[in-house]
This record gives sequence, C-alpha cells and structure tokens, in this order.
Amino acid sequence: MASPFQPFEPPVPDYDRDERAASPARHRIPVRHIIPNLITIVAICAGMTGMRLAFEGRFEVAVGLVIAAALLDGIDGRIARMLKGQSRFGAEMDSLADIVNFGVVPAMVLYAYSLHNAGSLGWIAALLYAATCALRLARFNTMLDAPKPSWQSKFFTGVPAPAGAGLAMFPVYLGFTGLELGDPRIAAILSAVYLLVVGFLMASRIPTWSGKTIGLRVRRDYVIPVTLGVVLYIVLLASFLWETLTVTVLVYYVSILFSVRDYRRIARRNEREENAAGSNDPELQ
Repeated sequence: MASPFQPFEPPVPDYDRDERAASPARHRIPVRHIIPNLITIVAICAGMTGMRLAFEGRFEVAVGLVIAAALLDGIDGRIARMLKGQSRFGAEMDSLADIVNFGVVPAMVLYAYSLHNAGSLGWIAALLYAATCALRLARFNTMLDAPKPSWQSKFFTGVPAPAGAGLAMFPVYLGFTGLELGDPRIAAILSAVYLLVVGFLMASRIPTWSGKTIGLRVRRDYVIPVTLGVVLYIVLLASFLWETLTVTVLVYYVSILFSVRDYRRIARRNEREENAAGSNDPELQ
C-alpha cells in the first residue's frame, strides 16, 4: 500500500550513493538526516508554547522557551554537519522555524507583556518587527550562494535573527528586574519604538560578529580564564537571570560597535593588499 506522505528526499552524499544504488527499489533514509530536522521541530514547539504561555501571563517560562528555541537553532546546524546530515529540506525548515521563533514569537510575547497597552501602535510595531525578521532571513538565504571573500564569513550582515529575538525581549528583562516605568502606556510606547529599532538592526547592513568565530583557537594561557568566565556567566544566569540577561543585551550592543570597527579595518587592509597586488601585476603594467 502506498504511503499517503511525500517521501523525504534529501540530497544524496557521495558516500551514500553506493548504498542507494544497491537497493533502488526501496532505499532508506539514514537517521542522521532526520535528527537535525527533529531538533528544528522541537525548537518550533518551544517557541509556539512560549507564545501561548505569554498570553497566559507566565512570562518567565515564555522567555525561557524562546531562549531554548534560540539554543536549539544554534545546535541543529552544527549537529547536521557533525552527523553529515545536511539537506536542502533541513535548510528550508530551519529558515521557516526562524521566522516563527525569532520573528513572530518574540513580537507576540512582547505584545502580551506590554505592547497591547499602546493600542494600534503596539500592534504595528509587532507586525513590522516580524516583517523585518522575514526580510533579514530571506536576504541571508539569498546571500548563501553569492561569492564573497573568505574574511567576510566572520561577519553577519545585520543582527542575526536569534540575537534579534533576545534583544527584542529586553523590556521584559527590565520589567522583571524592577526597572519599569510607572505609566503602562508610556512603557508600551517606548517598547514599541525599541522593537522597531531592533527590527531595523536585523534588516540593516551593519556587520556583526558571526558565531562561526567560536572555532578560533585560544592561546594556551587563556584557556583557564576563558573557561572560568563561561562558568561564571552560567552561574550568574542561574542566580540572577534577568539582571544577567539585561547586561548581556547591553554588552551585545557594545559589541556591534567593535564589530563595525573590525569589519572596516579588515576591509581597508584587504583593499590595500589587492591594490598592491594589482600594481605589481605585470599584465597591468
């Protein structure tokens, strides 16, 4: 009996072609192709559940689920590469999950928390934020196949969607630390303006450091301080969650200034090297 579902057909790597050719009538999909997609689906479920809990007034758990979705988004691609389970299907699903988890869900969580007090302005801000997130992801996907210098892989164009989601919920962090304006409508209007700023940063061409730099080597004498710093950050998250998230957002904004400076410095250096190489090219003389 034929299955009612569309067969899952990821691209066939070279190391699987012999296995697929040996049983063309009934080939099977390796589990390593399925695991990354399961993680992506779990991330969608986490984000959607966070949105539901926000409308139920359980904002602490809602924010935690959005952060969990961001963490799952950060590992699904790495797990796919580690298991050699990349597929076009998985890449498309990951993009759709990002629109939901980092575009729709943060906007709705913030709307349930405060934006509804601003009336139509709050709703417009939520819509525009989701739209800018979709535009940012569409641009990211179209730039994947575009040729670019290797040094530019160190940077994202604009704030990445997971980071944008974390920045978007900054008013929620402040609220739980007690740093909140007395008038709910004024707080909602300021949150709406802030959300639009975050959307602009995602859709902009501002260079921000990429998470791919995590693969850089660390000097031996820096290993212990770096390890202790990571442990300290985790402890602070466990003990002072909202205060730590608030400081993290501020540190990220400061890092954007340094990433822009780093990008311009590297771009100028490469331009000088290209000009020097061109002047020494005998064909151009």
